[in-house]
Amino acid sequence: MLSAALPLVAAALTVVLVSWNRPGLPETDAVGGVYASAPEVVEVRSLSTGVTFGQLLEDAGMRSADSGNLLLAFREQANPRRMRSGAEVRIVRRRWGGDPLRIEVDLDRDRLVRLERARSGWTSSLIELVTTTDTVFVAGEIRSSLWTAILGNEGLGGVPLADRRQMVGRLDRVFQWQIDFSRQIRQGDTYRFVLERERRPDGSMRSGQLLAAELVNGGRPYYAIRFEPSDEPASWFDLEGQSVRRAFLMKPIELSRISSGFTNSRFHPILRRWRAHRGVDYAADSGTPVQATGSGVVIRRGWGDSYGRVIDVRHPNGFLTRYAHLSGWARGSAVGSRVTQGQVIGYVGMTGLATGPHLHYEMHVGGRAVDPIAIDLPAEDPVPAADMARWERERDGRLRLLLGLPGPETFRERRTEARVVDSDG
Repeated sequence: MLSAALPLVAAALTVVLVSWNRPGLPETDAVGGVYASAPEVVEVRSLSTGVTFGQLLEDAGMRSADSGNLLLAFREQANPRRMRSGAEVRIVRRRWGGDPLRIEVDLDRDRLVRLERARSGWTSSLIELVTTTDTVFVAGEIRSSLWTAILGNEGLGGVPLADRRQMVGRLDRVFQWQIDFSRQIRQGDTYRFVLERERRPDGSMRSGQLLAAELVNGGRPYYAIRFEPSDEPASWFDLEGQSVRRAFLMKPIELSRISSGFTNSRFHPILRRWRAHRGVDYAADSGTPVQATGSGVVIRRGWGDSYGRVIDVRHPNGFLTRYAHLSGWARGSAVGSRVTQGQVIGYVGMTGLATGPHLHYEMHVGGRAVDPIAIDLPAEDPVPAADMARWERERDGRLRLLLGLPGPETFRERRTEARVVDSDG
């Protein structure tokens, strides 16, 4: 695919050994290198399903009395019964054999328990893995979907697949108020973003935040620059300092596909007759989380005939949203509960009149159903005037990083070059 990313720059450490002779010492002939075996060896084992930590130690040759003392030390830091399947256990011994000197047990991707032999038995300590902070620069062109474009970006070859999925999710969450990735993305759209991440020793990402992003959709560029106003949480703003956030999300399910739109006449697949469809259907697997598109109060949660399990949320300024055909409700979504934008309130199902799992989503304004995709929703507050000077400095710095990446013009030139090559061939 026509995609590119700037490589991460790593600093290389060069060690130079300088030899010298102290005055007055007799010179001797050079002595050849002396090679010695490492005094310790490491045996790596993984905890299998149905096997306890104690059984793993016994299988590794530890005496039962010794493993019992080690388990007591381990319990000072963690519960061995709650160890996850696949957890890695590293056993360090002297090369010539004998009892283990040290054992390291991975609790999760960020912590491990280190057990060391002492005269009195075993001691334990909880180790937090050290992370490093770096910046990832990514740019590419979309051939079919943003998902496949980023997952297949050759410049991200050294980034774990799970982290690339997280990058897609972060872009979706930043632009979700402006672009519906399931229906508005076109072939030839381009993206570029700068992401700061915390990286674990194994190369995976512990956390990451988008500093700046651009998505060119149908020739129109959308920008999101991260900024933290004084005494307010960080958010994203366009180049003029207007918030990219809206009072409502464009869709209640992340990275979903519209299976039926808002229309005055649609042939109902079950009732076998034409009637109005006053909402939008999103195809998704059963159990997919459904988010409240805006903050408000739950005023209905129950059975709604053709809707099946349904939730209605009342919002300020006469807005109401409806979520139907749910398989179940999430905690905190009872009638009278206050919910926030993006909060999970239920799960996709096919209750009521539904031929397959999907979410039926409606929006009402002043008691009248409107197309939730077509309505122009108000933005949240812009950058405060008191923070404008700092915002402009940070925006300009992050925008320079972003514009240093290949943009739409670069990918258009590459397509032209590809066509010339094909025609000559």
